[in-house]
Amino acid sequence: QVQLVESGGGLVQPGGSLRLSCAASGSVHAINFMGWFRQAPGKQREVVATITTGGTTNYADSVKGRFTISRDSAKNTVYLQTNTLKFEDTAVYFCYANDGLLEYWGQGTQVTVSS
Repeated sequence: QVQLVESGGGLVQPGGSLRLSCAASGSVHAINFMGWFRQAPGKQREVVATITTGGTTNYADSVKGRFTISRDSAKNTVYLQTNTLKFEDTAVYFCYANDGLLEYWGQGTQVTVSS
């Protein structure tokens, strides 16, 4: 089992930045894939960025060039650096992990972009 705890969300003005963190605990050695998803009100959950244990990253087209996913293996933590935030980035951001058998989700952290 893996537990995921997100932090770092908040209220930010357009053009601002936030760094989201996802701390993993439990059977972290089994994780082979992690990522960030988001869900805006009235919309489906969508992938934002992913990273493999080998360090390969992928991004949704809507965030390319603005968001960066990274990880600190020593701390079992994955980060999402969000820059140049737009109104449409407002959503609950969820951390995701996969160990090849099961999927795990964090509780989510709210990001609100508002002037």
